[in-house]
Amino acid sequence: MLNEIISEQRVYLACGSTDLRKSIDGLAALVQESFQLDPFSPCAFAFCNRQRDKLKILYWQHNGFWLFYRRLERGRFEWPDTGTEKTMVVSRREFNWLVDGLPLNQPKAHLRVTAKKVV
Repeated sequence: MLNEIISEQRVYLACGSTDLRKSIDGLAALVQESFQLDPFSPCAFAFCNRQRDKLKILYWQHNGFWLFYRRLERGRFEWPDTGTEKTMVVSRREFNWLVDGLPLNQPKAHLRVTAKKVV
């Protein structure tokens, strides 16, 4: 289910750490009031705790919210902390790297190419 959502939607990361004791309503209020974004939009909103070993992903679908939760038994997420920015938009590919414990900047990954025509 999560891959279907992430593959079709924009993913917003809450930069820095978030108190993951917040439930759906608390996270939706954070999206709306602090990030100035619409929690009912067709986007996924991802949050990470201070220890960087837990994630919550909030997503609205049709008539209710999905709340995905992931806890690592070992290791940490390479979660961005941009300082002044509250959110960051990432691609599905970058989000998958992040969930796999990799940093967003993958130096050996192929860059995206947008072809204009076949040669």
